[in-house]
Amino acid sequence: MAQSSQEQKKYEQYVKEVTPVHSLPKNMLKAFLVGGMICVIGQWIINMAQGYGLDQEMAGSWCSGILVLCSVVLTGLNIYPKIAKFGGAGTLVPITGFANSVAASAIEYQKEGQVMGIGCKIFTIAGPVILYGIFTSWILGVFYWLWGMM
Repeated sequence: MAQSSQEQKKYEQYVKEVTPVHSLPKNMLKAFLVGGMICVIGQWIINMAQGYGLDQEMAGSWCSGILVLCSVVLTGLNIYPKIAKFGGAGTLVPITGFANSVAASAIEYQKEGQVMGIGCKIFTIAGPVILYGIFTSWILGVFYWLWGMM
């Protein structure tokens, strides 16, 4: 049954009223600030680790571990989602965003049990990232190998 023109206009007005309005420059600034802050914290961890005598590689490993731990703990305490809501894409800094996606899946599906819940669903979001990351690195490795053969 076709809607009348008047009903269609009312519906369009309703959609316009309830649709949130976003400011692209404001969202970009928030993402820049939050992502930048995560990176500053990471650099601070590296500097501190090197100050304690660790080399660059070991300091980077400690930094990665600490950032993953912080991301998982903040996700478990329901703080990381609030940061993500404010900072948007800025929270997708690879290591913290990945840890958040894995932890959030585990938390969401824990009620379904250890095996069928957490075990099966933990990589629901992160799985495609792992799959395509490994596949892309394999393809690039083949190209690198072929380039070296020339």
